[in-house]
Amino acid sequence: MLKGIGFVLLGLTLFAACNDQETFVPKPSTFLELNLPERSYENYTDRCGYSFNKPSYFKFNDVAGSECNRDIELSTLNGVLHLSRMDMDTTLDAYVNYSIDKVGEHKVMATAIYDTSFVRSDAKVFGTLFELQGNVASPFQFYLTDSTTRFLSGVLYFNSRPNYDSILPTLEFVKQDLYEFMKTLEWD
Repeated sequence: MLKGIGFVLLGLTLFAACNDQETFVPKPSTFLELNLPERSYENYTDRCGYSFNKPSYFKFNDVAGSECNRDIELSTLNGVLHLSRMDMDTTLDAYVNYSIDKVGEHKVMATAIYDTSFVRSDAKVFGTLFELQGNVASPFQFYLTDSTTRFLSGVLYFNSRPNYDSILPTLEFVKQDLYEFMKTLEWD
């Protein structure tokens, strides 16, 4: 009798193992295909009193109702860099504190905030680039000033839901161009 039960169990096991169900195999890791634009620089002179080396993929658009504000489209990167140029009519610390407060608005979502200072005394260009890590709306913000009369601020946005891990390679690419912007800015 035990032999009979053993044969029945063996038969059921073999029958269950030989059915037509698909065997699942884990898929290998994949990577996003990035189509980063070619990097080349050309000098850009703005009618509002500054110039810099701009990447060829920057496309400038005027902002309605403002003579010196620009929206720079980042072509295939699906982002926009908002530039605001102001003539200072109060103390420098008011403008700098305003910029820092804008960065502070992202502290809730940021996992880290790094700042890089730019001091080019010979060209009278002083500023700070803020890099906000994590799922933040604007991963880069900056300001540049001559410390007496001119102030330029910038905020970068991507036209997608913030997902830091997914856009990290694009952020690294854009960061190099923002460094070039800040290193080559000249006041007219």
